[in-house]
Amino acid sequence: MLRLQNKYKKEVIPVMMKKFGYRNSIAVPRVEKVVLNTGIGRILSSATGQQREKILENVSRDLNLISGQKPVITKAKKSISEFKLRQGAPIGMVVILRRSKMYDFLERLIYIALPCSRDFRGIDPKSIDQKGNLTLGIKEHIIFPEISLEDIKQIFGLEITVVTTAKTKEEGLELLRLLGFPLKMPNAK
Repeated sequence: MLRLQNKYKKEVIPVMMKKFGYRNSIAVPRVEKVVLNTGIGRILSSATGQQREKILENVSRDLNLISGQKPVITKAKKSISEFKLRQGAPIGMVVILRRSKMYDFLERLIYIALPCSRDFRGIDPKSIDQKGNLTLGIKEHIIFPEISLEDIKQIFGLEITVVTTAKTKEEGLELLRLLGFPLKMPNAK
C-alpha cells in the first residue's frame, strides 16, 4: 500500500473524525481524483502540419511520464477566427487519475516536485474552492523528476486539480493539510 494512502487511513481519518465530529470513517472527506490539464493551442498555432504531430507526440509523452497514464487530447468545440482556431483542432490534453495512480502522483507532487519548483513558498489557501477542491497552476512541467531535461522540446504549463469529497472549504483545507500538502500559514506573507 502507498505511504500517502496508508497515512490517510491511519492518521487523517481519526483526526478528522475527532475535529469535525463524524460518526463513522466513511463520512470523512477523501481525495476522489486528480485532474492534470494542459493547453497546447498556443504552441500548435505557430507550427506547421508535420511539426504539430511532433509537438502533440512530445507533450503526450511527457504527460504520460508525469502521470503514468495516457492523456486524452481535447479538441475545440467550435471555430473562433480571432484565435485562428478551427472546430475539431487539438487545443489541450487531460489526464484523470484515481486510486493508486492518484496517490502515487500526489506523493511525487507533495514530496518531490513542489519543493523543487522555483521560488516555492507554499500553496496559498485561496487556491482551495468552497467545496474543498485544490487547483494549482504549474508554469513548467520540468519540475517533475520523470522528465529528462535532454529530451525536452517544449516546456508547457500544467493545471492540477485535486478533487475531494469535502462539503466545505474548512474540511478540504484540513484534509489537505493533514495529507502533507505544503499550505501557507494564514499570517505568513
